[in-house]
Amino acid sequence: MTANQFRRMAVSLPEVEERAHLNHPDFRVGGKVFATLGYPDKRWGMVKLTPEAQRIFVPTHPNAFVPAPGVWGLQGSTLVRLRFADADVVDEAMRAAWFHRATKRTRERLRKP
Repeated sequence: MTANQFRRMAVSLPEVEERAHLNHPDFRVGGKVFATLGYPDKRWGMVKLTPEAQRIFVPTHPNAFVPAPGVWGLQGSTLVRLRFADADVVDEAMRAAWFHRATKRTRERLRKP
């Protein structure tokens, strides 16, 4: 997966805005970061999963996902090795991160026909 694919995937989700934080792009829903690109360097992305979701994605796809260092990783921040990441799996993880960070109102709007 490329950084551009990761970016397109993130901004395709409802009510997402791209900003910059600490000199790298981040993606927010309701003002909350759910994904970033370029940290720790351009080969990586990050999705903000729940710790429970992280415990599923990391062991299932160990070449693509690794917990972020320190307390961020303990709280679910999960680094994505773009080179080894399957787009369908990252899409699933990114949607889980988006859902976790989106407001209840935003999530409910998606459920209505």
